[in-house]
Formats: sequence, structure tokens, C-alpha cells
Amino acid sequence: MSVLRDAVVDVDATGRVAYCGPAADAPGTGQVAETRLTGILMPGLVNSHAHSAMTVLRGMGGDLPLGSWLNDVIWPAEARMRPSDAGAGMRLGCIEMLQSGITTSAEMYFHPEELVAAALEVGSRVLIAPAYLDVPGARWRDALASIDKWIDSDGLRFGPADLVEICYGPHSAYMLPREALEATAESARARGALVHIHVAESRAEDQDVRSAYGSVPELLDKTGLLDGRLLAAHAVHLSPRDIQLFSRAGIGVAHCPGSNAKLASGTARLTELRTAAVPVGLGTDGPASNDDLDLWEEMRLAAMFARLSDEDAMALTARDTLLMATREGAAALGRRDIGTLEPGKWADMVHIGVDGPQFSAGLDVPDTRLLSTLVWAAGSRAVSDVWVGGERVLAQCEPVRTDRAAAQHAAAAAARHVTAA
Repeated sequence: MSVLRDAVVDVDATGRVAYCGPAADAPGTGQVAETRLTGILMPGLVNSHAHSAMTVLRGMGGDLPLGSWLNDVIWPAEARMRPSDAGAGMRLGCIEMLQSGITTSAEMYFHPEELVAAALEVGSRVLIAPAYLDVPGARWRDALASIDKWIDSDGLRFGPADLVEICYGPHSAYMLPREALEATAESARARGALVHIHVAESRAEDQDVRSAYGSVPELLDKTGLLDGRLLAAHAVHLSPRDIQLFSRAGIGVAHCPGSNAKLASGTARLTELRTAAVPVGLGTDGPASNDDLDLWEEMRLAAMFARLSDEDAMALTARDTLLMATREGAAALGRRDIGTLEPGKWADMVHIGVDGPQFSAGLDVPDTRLLSTLVWAAGSRAVSDVWVGGERVLAQCEPVRTDRAAAQHAAAAAARHVTAA
């Protein structure tokens, strides 16, 4: 993670980075629009696991364990959710993420067309994995066929600056039969698509699947899901053998320390995953289980939990956590076009203001101190402006392309509907 001072980022007409480096070495470009910034310009954050439309469910069942929270509170509320409710929740979620510097989110949820429309309206980059489960009234075969058709029709990526990528969203190994996982693997592999799935999030899930198949990762291997692109959300209860299986297959993991702690699901073996060269990104999970969409908070929690677990204050540094929230998060999603500021990648950028008390020492300090201040002291409250694909979508903390007050009003109306008895 290079720290450059007095630097320039050039963005070409397609929205990609053309140059990133010292101002003295920048190529001459003639008459171009120029924006001068005081502060820090950094890559946009990558939220590697989210259900952002759940902003309309925020605060529900906040003191329950995972099983009760899902079965008794969340799933009944989601059964009442209309497509417009999901769209309103997603619109507000995208705004909240931009305000904390998140330019890309990997979403698993229902009503995917509305999620896409909301993200495009706000200007966020999203990987949309329509969720499917094997429960009464939910036909996983129909959902799988619908995703196949969508990708075959529109391609894996579409929208301006390729803002949307379509993925497969089998909820989990415990909510789907083995044949559903096998069919998902076949469809995704044929299309080069990402499979986004919850893996070994709770101890109960781990014990049930481990007794039947060895472990959740071993079941995924047996069904062919480890032969393609796969994002394992949570991955809390893994054995050393499971970690090596993920490492050999190049599987990405979305680490969600805040949600896992709030639901008492456990703490992922983060340092062991990273030592095994498993790509690990950070995820907020949903705003009904976290309950925010702030990846800076996840950076701090990830570092603190890793240090406590290992009893080592060097287990995860500020530099490490920033990489997990940017470059490594992109790697976990199998994306090479985002996560860093370098030529050829999308110009997804975040401007950090430095006029607050967090930066009282200024910017002329050693790199390690600057990065430490950025992660431990500044965080989301210092985010000022955001660009996605070269377009400014957040200016002075406010969304550019949509009205925040109207979005909050619509989300409040949706929340009243889905929580009605």
C-alpha cells in the first residue's frame, strides 16, 4: 500500500484510471477538467458481504441469537416485503455506504431487479446475488433458472462503468438440498459467474453439516462449488483442513466481525486464513444484524478480535485492515478491475477530509502513523467525496444523483409495512 504525497490521479473518458503517481511525473493532458483536493485520496472500499436492503428491518430482534433472529423475526418480516420495499431499503443502503466510502458491495437478497435499479440510481457498484432457499413457497429451481436467463440475456456485467455484476446466491448448505448446490455449481461454472453463499456461520450449522459430510467446505467441494468462483460469507467455524481446502481452491472469504459478534456466532480464524493465502475481504453483513453499513468499524473490529485471539498486538495492522477493505476484498470477489488506484482499473475513489481533530498531527508524518490515524481515529466520519467509475456520486457527504431525504422517507414507509403485525 503505497502512500504518495503531492500526487495525481488521471481518469480517462471511460471512467478508468489512466495515471496514478507523483504530480511531477504526470503526463501532459492538455485542456482537461481538474479537481484539486486537500487531504487523502484512496481506493473505494469493498464491502464483500451485505444485505443492504435490510435497512428497512434495522433494529428488529436485536438481542436474539442467530437462529431465533432469522426464524422468528427476520424471515416473517421478509415474507411481507414487497419489491418496492426492497428497492427503498437498497437505495438508502447505497447512500449510507457511499457516505462511509464504500463504492462496491456484494449483495445477497431477494427482489434483485429492484436492487439493481436502486444501485444504478445512486451510482454504486454492486455484485447482485439473488438469494434462494428451499422453504415452502420458494422454488430454488425457478430462481436458478431465472439467474441463468438473466446472465444469458444481459451478460455477467452491465450498466455504465460495468456497475452491476450478476451472481448466484444459494443461501447456505443448510437451507438447500445437495442437488441445488450441484446445479448451482454447474450453472455458475458454465457462465464464469461468482457464487455467493453463507458458510459455517453458526456452530449449529457446522455441527449438522460436519456430521453428514465432514464439514461445510467439504460439502461444497463434493458438489463442485469449489471448482469455480466462490465467495464464502462468514466462514467462522473452519478446521485447519477446511482452511487448506479453501486455500488450494482459491476461494474468497468475507469476514464479518461485527455481525458475528453481535449474534454471538463466533470469531473467524482470520490470521490462519490470511497465513494460508486465502483472499479475505471485510463485510458488514446486513444492517439488521450489524446494524450499520460502516466498513471502517469492521476494520477496527477485525484488528481487535485478531489481536485478542492471537494475544498479539501485531496480528493485524492498520495497513493490513485497509488492504482487506480494498485490494483483498476485491480479490475475494474475484475482481481485478477494482480495489486499487492503478492504470486500467475503475476510478472508484474516496476523498478523506483532514481538517478534523483526528488529523491534528497533520499529514507530514511517517506512513505508518498516517495509516494508523486513518483506521483507528478517522474512519467514516472523515469521508467527504466519492467517485465511482470516475463519476462523483457523493459531494461534501451528500449523494449527488438522488435525494437523501426522499430516500429516507421511502425507506421509513417500507419499514412500517414490513414490520406491521
